[in-house]
Amino acid sequence: MKRCAVALVAVLCVTGCATSRSLPDGRVDATAPRPVGAQDPAAIPTSAAVPPGSCDPRASLRPSGALPTPGRMPADSTMAQIARRGRLVVGVDQNNYRFGYRDPGTGDLVGFEIDLAHEIARAIFGDPGKVLFRAVRTAEREQAVQTGAVDIVIRSMTMNCDRWQRVSFSTEYFSAGQAILVAKGSPIKGLRDLTGRKVCAATGSTSIRNIAAKAPQALPVSAADALDCLVMLQQNQVAAVSTDDAILAGFAAQDPGTTVLPERFTEEPYGMAMQKESPDLVRFVNGVLERLRADGTWTRLYNKWLTALGSTPQPPAARYRD
Repeated sequence: MKRCAVALVAVLCVTGCATSRSLPDGRVDATAPRPVGAQDPAAIPTSAAVPPGSCDPRASLRPSGALPTPGRMPADSTMAQIARRGRLVVGVDQNNYRFGYRDPGTGDLVGFEIDLAHEIARAIFGDPGKVLFRAVRTAEREQAVQTGAVDIVIRSMTMNCDRWQRVSFSTEYFSAGQAILVAKGSPIKGLRDLTGRKVCAATGSTSIRNIAAKAPQALPVSAADALDCLVMLQQNQVAAVSTDDAILAGFAAQDPGTTVLPERFTEEPYGMAMQKESPDLVRFVNGVLERLRADGTWTRLYNKWLTALGSTPQPPAARYRD
């Protein structure tokens, strides 16, 4: 795994880092390159337009009865439009180990969230392979849904009241919490130790806002992708990385020189994002998730991909708003 991590970092720095610059006397500035799009200091997003407690972010639309037979979607439904196209288009991550990443042997996208997308395709077409995956960055997730570039985003996306104003979500399919990743031997043991230290999170994530709120004396740094934050930690450009514990566990597995601190200081319920204009698709996806919980598929997928995170939990219970 260490070899894969080193290779991955090398590729990132070739393709996504600023190059060293030549000095006037011909010498080369050997300062470690910074990933393209990194901001130091980070621009902290403005406060959410909708207060966090103004809704139940886990509550979605109730399924409309039994799931239709695969290959026979209701006429004029969003699912029928997808079926006529011949592919379900899903926005995913390609750098989140265990959730959505490229298998180094095959180059295929694999992981827990990738398999969930295959299950939705199975429910629409009867064929789990009829999925077109599009890699989207953290800050691009809402736009990808709103513009119709994808039918669904399944990319470790936290449901909150602010985001519910712009996209709709499925019921919760995974429960995460924000944590901190540091190099082994770091003096940082928790939030209180971030004072005066640089901590990195992905641009457009809830993590940057949470760090600013819960560790106001920290020095937030943002990067286009959370994996870029790992690169910056490895190069000693930041002292810590903070995002969801499930993502950080993948980083720690790829780089054994890092460790995830035990403190969890937020709740991050993951939902699949869809257009506000497609409530029928939301209800359909929730019906699929109900089946995956009931027939053991969710547990099977967890055991396939995520047991390194701890003992297998019960699937997150569905909540409905109507």
